[in-house]
Amino acid sequence: MIVVHHLNESRSQRVLWLLEELGVPYDIRFYQRDAKTRLAPPELQAVHPLGKSPVLEDDGKTLIESGAIVDYLIRRYGGGRLRPADDARDFEAYQQWLHYAEGSAMLPLLLRYYIARLGEVGAPLTPRIDSEIANHLGFVDRSLSGREWLLGDALSGADLQMSFVGEAARGLRAGYPNIDAWVRRFQQRPAYRRALERGGPYSMAD
Repeated sequence: MIVVHHLNESRSQRVLWLLEELGVPYDIRFYQRDAKTRLAPPELQAVHPLGKSPVLEDDGKTLIESGAIVDYLIRRYGGGRLRPADDARDFEAYQQWLHYAEGSAMLPLLLRYYIARLGEVGAPLTPRIDSEIANHLGFVDRSLSGREWLLGDALSGADLQMSFVGEAARGLRAGYPNIDAWVRRFQQRPAYRRALERGGPYSMAD
């Protein structure tokens, strides 16, 4: 049985969504952030030394990193769903989105979150961070122009991996109508709603 070590209000929500899309049975181990620091509890370090979520256990393997987990689950359990074939025209774009989500897109959004907590001390960095956010969100918004999903007409692992980026940009999405429509679209999927029911409160579900 697959086990997802699930931290509330975290990237592990998209792993639950993926498992619901695939219709694969799984168990959840729940962890709560510290109310003051918002950090993961030390119990997660017993699962993996980094003490972060998501962590996935399956068939004697322990996997970390959302992109690697998404890729693994789709390859092992997808049966050809949610990804292009290796020789398909869109395969490299698919791989790019899997890496781009955490490799580039999330950094300025995270910096914005942390800088906001510093108040005036962090103010000098705000214009640079806002510029980077606009650069990345503009890129994603243009990529979604004229299509429902990142690869075209069909949902793929690219959308699941990038979903946290779209959700983390709440409060900014009014300026990016294609991203806003995409987020609203995937948040209405039955599998997404089932994942919310199983995963517990998630404030980024609009």
